[in-house]
Amino acid sequence: MGELARIGVAIEGELLEQFDKLIEGRGYASRSEAFRDLIRAELNAESISAPDASVVGTLTLLYDHHVRMLSEKLTEMQHEHHDAIVSTLHVHLDHHNCLEVIVLRGKSADVQGIASRLIAAKGVKQGRLTLAAGSSGSSHEHKH
Repeated sequence: MGELARIGVAIEGELLEQFDKLIEGRGYASRSEAFRDLIRAELNAESISAPDASVVGTLTLLYDHHVRMLSEKLTEMQHEHHDAIVSTLHVHLDHHNCLEVIVLRGKSADVQGIASRLIAAKGVKQGRLTLAAGSSGSSHEHKH
């Protein structure tokens, strides 16, 4: 981390109370760390917004594997985009439901398009894509 700069921020009292409750519930040690995370999230959102931005992401799918040909369709779609799909984790949750977590990498528009098609497949109950800016070759601080 670089040198810290101190800033002053004026915030309405009620908004600050709500913010303090939020960050306490999330386990932040300080307002400063919460503000830094909010800024990082906005910068990430901005950096992945361009269609040709380099991104990495996870797609989480929950689906009923008894839906006719769904497993085969999802696998085929993933094979069609093997260049963007880094890895897949498949979990059998119960007799009907499966969870897949798919790691994708590529241009933002391509990754979002692949994810949208997988989420829209008949039988997929839930799907969510989470994106982060892809590696630009420089070193960045990473939170764990």
